[in-house]
Amino acid sequence: MGKPKIRFKGFTEEWEQRKLGDYSELITKGTTPSCFCEDGDVTFVKIEALREKRVVKELCSAISEEIHKRELARSILKEDDIVFAIAGATVGKCAVITGNILPANTNQALAIIRLKTNINRDFVYFSLTSKQMEIYINQSKSIGAQPNLSLAQMNAFEFLCPCQKEEQQKIGDYFSALDHLITLHQRKCDETKKLKKYMLQKMFPQNGMKVPEIRFEGFTGDWEQRKLGETLYSLRNNTLSRAELSLENGVAKNVHYGDILVKFGEILDVKKELLPMIVDELVLAKYRDSFLQNGDIVIADTAEDETVGKCSEIAGVSDEKIIAGLHTIPCRPLFNFASGYLGYYLNSDDYHRQLLPLMQGIKVTSISKSALQDTKIQYPKSLEEQEQIGTYLRWLGHLITLHQRKRDELVKIKKYMLQNMFV
Repeated sequence: MGKPKIRFKGFTEEWEQRKLGDYSELITKGTTPSCFCEDGDVTFVKIEALREKRVVKELCSAISEEIHKRELARSILKEDDIVFAIAGATVGKCAVITGNILPANTNQALAIIRLKTNINRDFVYFSLTSKQMEIYINQSKSIGAQPNLSLAQMNAFEFLCPCQKEEQQKIGDYFSALDHLITLHQRKCDETKKLKKYMLQKMFPQNGMKVPEIRFEGFTGDWEQRKLGETLYSLRNNTLSRAELSLENGVAKNVHYGDILVKFGEILDVKKELLPMIVDELVLAKYRDSFLQNGDIVIADTAEDETVGKCSEIAGVSDEKIIAGLHTIPCRPLFNFASGYLGYYLNSDDYHRQLLPLMQGIKVTSISKSALQDTKIQYPKSLEEQEQIGTYLRWLGHLITLHQRKRDELVKIKKYMLQNMFV
């Protein structure tokens, strides 16, 4: 018996402890079919297809109607069944079966939980994703082994449940609404990323063309093309490792190549991002002539894959002292560019394709400063056109960040409420 910390108004009764088997008319599992077929009529649900509460049909396999009914009759899925991963590293992952993927079947890695009518399906689903189940899984596994749950253990899983189905439904509806919002913001984020990628391809000239496919109204004429060595000149970078930097205090900020590859976008606002600090004042004196300014470009010259060459344009500098760090090539334009233009162009597919044949190494890939000198940079003559391109792409980046941040906030809320709305 017990009560959750957070509860909907009007409910006061103690929750009852029950076993999952008390509320299930069936808990079983499937079998690996003898064969799959690309054009099969039956959806075959695998662990990889489970996404939050739903099954993504495009990530499923297919089997024939004959195998579905003859070989796997025991594990024919029905609408509202809950499938729960019981083997391997993904134990605990689960989803609800909806009508759009039926007819469907599954294998022995997933338990099929078919509930009786006296309990709310969504309440059970979220109980299975709560801390209670996480603890149960950890208590059930052998030392050093991957967790596995038997059907008997699934039947025996005990959880606290409200006596009133109305309270169960309110809890289930609340978490379903949270999941919907999380999915919505993730979808918006993904769609905006696709749009940005598309526009990065269309707003810069491709394949030797002199004008882009998509252009802001009012601008005409061919774009300029120059070698990088005729457009930017190199600054000096330090070679300090992470261990020689501090996140707490120092005499100057440091732009590390690893942050460019993983953390920073095309524009690095030094006031908004947390940069590691250089603590040695001798380093400050040595690189005084290479302090970074707004509009400078910092290129990562080493990576473990073909992302080498990714760069960030510096922005937001006022009186900060900032130096490019280990495995970077810092550059400064020889003439004016609109804010943001170079950051987006030098990260575009059109420019990055030029870097691919210049990359060296197998496990670790690198590109040299001298190799970059002959790469071509294209840009419109009009600073106003450059500015409109930079402003538009920056706006898309802002939308991506906005949706990602909102999604992350909702995930945190969901985690907190799962811990406090279940006993």
